[in-house]
Formats: sequence, C-alpha cells, structure tokens
Amino acid sequence: MKGPCKSSAKNEDQQGEVAATACKAENFWTADSRFALETEGTHSLGEPVTAALYLESCQALSVVPASCLLRQGSASELNLRHRGLGPQGARALAPMLTSNVYIKRLDLRDNGLCVAGAEALADVLCKNSIISDVDLSENQIGAAGLQALCAALAVNPAVQKMQLGGNRLEEKAAQHLAALLLRHTSLQSLDLSYNQLNDLAGETLGPALAENTGLTELNLSWNHLRGPGAIALAKGLEANIFLKVLDISHNGFGDSGASSIGEALKANNVLEELNMRNNRISMTGALRLGLGLQVNQTLRILIISKNPIRIEGYVSLLKSIRNNRSSALELLDLSEVQVNRECDDLTNSVTAILPGLCIKNNTSRRKDWPPASTPSQPAPAPTDSGLVSSMPL
Repeated sequence: MKGPCKSSAKNEDQQGEVAATACKAENFWTADSRFALETEGTHSLGEPVTAALYLESCQALSVVPASCLLRQGSASELNLRHRGLGPQGARALAPMLTSNVYIKRLDLRDNGLCVAGAEALADVLCKNSIISDVDLSENQIGAAGLQALCAALAVNPAVQKMQLGGNRLEEKAAQHLAALLLRHTSLQSLDLSYNQLNDLAGETLGPALAENTGLTELNLSWNHLRGPGAIALAKGLEANIFLKVLDISHNGFGDSGASSIGEALKANNVLEELNMRNNRISMTGALRLGLGLQVNQTLRILIISKNPIRIEGYVSLLKSIRNNRSSALELLDLSEVQVNRECDDLTNSVTAILPGLCIKNNTSRRKDWPPASTPSQPAPAPTDSGLVSSMPL
C-alpha cells in the first residue's frame, strides 16, 4: 500500500479517492447486498456469528467487506495480503479476529495499515491466544505502530513468528524491539529485513540479543548495520545460546564486523546458519572470520558471497575450515568471488577431508560470471533466495 498515512498530507486527488471509497461503501450496503453477504458462506463457519460480527463492523466503519474472509470457514490461515485494507480495514477486522478460534496464521502484508492499523491489531493480539504467526510486512507502521505491537506481544505468549520487514523501522524502533527481546521468550522467529536499522540501532539490539532466551531465527538483512552497531550485534551473538539462524546479508559489517563475528563463532556453539552476503568484507575480514571457523563445531551453512575478499580471502577461509576436522559445515557459499587454479585445488582438498561439505563458487573465470543480481524493493521474498529454505542468499 503506497502513499502517506496522515490525513494532513493528503492532496486533493487523495481526498477524491477517499470520497469515492466512502461512496462505494455506502452504495454497497444496500439491504439486498447485506443479506447476500450475511448468508453467503457463513454456513461453513463454525459459528456464523463471527461473519456477522465482521459485517456489522464493516458497515459501521463504511468499509467494503473482503468476501474471501466470509468463506474462510475453519481454515487455520487468513491471507489478505495486497488488499489495500488501510487502517479502517484493520479496525473492521479486529472484532472478528479477537473472537476467532481457528486462525493461527495471519498474513496482512502490504495493506497500508500504518500506525492506526497496527494499533488495532495490537489490541487483537492482547486478547487472542490462538494466532501464532503474523506477517505485517510492508505496512508503514513505523516506531509508533511497532511500540503498540511490542506491548501486545509482551503479554501474549502465543505468537511465535512475526514478520515486520519493510516497515520503515529506524533507531527509535530499535528501543521497542530491544525491550521485546528482553521480555518475550515465546517469540521464535523475527523478520526485520528491508528496514532502516542503523549502527545506533545495532548498539541497542546487541545487548538485548545477548540476553534473549527465545529467538531461534532472526532476519536483519537489507538494513544499515555497520561500525559499532555491527560489532555490538556480533557480541550479542557471542553470548546468545538459542539463536540457530541469523541473516545479516546486505548490510555494511565490513572487516570490523566480520572480525567480531569470527570471535563470536569461537564461543557460540548453537548457531547453525549464517548469511553474510554483500557486507563489504575484504581479505582482512575473511582472515579474521576464518579464525572462528577453525574451532566452531555447530555452523552448518555459511554464505559469504558477493564480498570483495579476493583470492587471498578465499584461500584463508578454506584453509581455516580444512584445519577444523570437527567442522559441521555442509554448505559454504563463496560465489561471485574471483578464483584461480590454487583455489580450485584447495577446494578439492577440503572436500576430500570433509566429504559432506558443498562449496559453491565460480570456478569459471571472470568473463564467464553471471550478471550480479539487482537489489529489489521489499517483496514477499528476497529475489536471490531459494538455495536454502530458511536462509535467503
């Protein structure tokens, strides 16, 4: 859902659209159409009162109902992504969601919910103990909307997975996230990709990550984490004893961040998947990261593709892994890194020692490389995903 969320920012065209929508809703609520919607599909709901509650709420708020919801029945997933619900649509949904006992996964991605819509859904989560998986990506909720959601999650142990990608979350939002990580131990998966979390946000989140005792998956890809923030997050990872999957791809960790991650891998004996793709890591950073790989015994998947580590960095990483006979690595992605014959030979020697390890690289020479992928805008899934289901490349 595109466009501003505040009425003060609406121009004349937008006001016309709002008026047209209101007119459409008013025309929709004729006696015949209301009767048709009340009877259509409600027999398949466990309790017809749920559909009636939604219809009454829509009429009161002058919102056109989503007909697919009336045919929801006892399905455990409600998918209303890309429907243009807006804040009013979220308010109309709230009473039905609060009383519904079937829906476990709620997908409202890209609906322009804004702060008001997030607050309405936060009220739902304060009362509903059935919903466990929520996708509110690309809804422009900002720090204020996030604050309401975090307050709801703090008292709701049912929610285990939350997707908040593409919501313009910045440094202020990190304070609410940190408080949530310190209080909510039932949340297992958190997606914060495609936001604007910077180094100051990283300094706030790092200590909270160190103390968190619930998350097993954390996605921080496509943010602005670098410098002291990257180091703070790495230190948080070092102390964390629950996180198994971490995606920090497409940030700016650089050599200092890579060095801190290397230190974290020396101590951390839980992490299994780590994505560091496109983080401005050079040969120096690769060398220091390798120090952690020499001793780590739990990491299964490491993606460090599209970093300027050069041949020297490639060789240092492989030698570090070769020196660790207890390495658990199953996939090492070093694609889009220039290689030579020495790299090819070393790759073969490492896989001979660790036959369960798959090393993805570009053994063809530079002129034969495929074109680099173009960063996309927030979408249902990252454009370069697919190699590992729980870890976008």
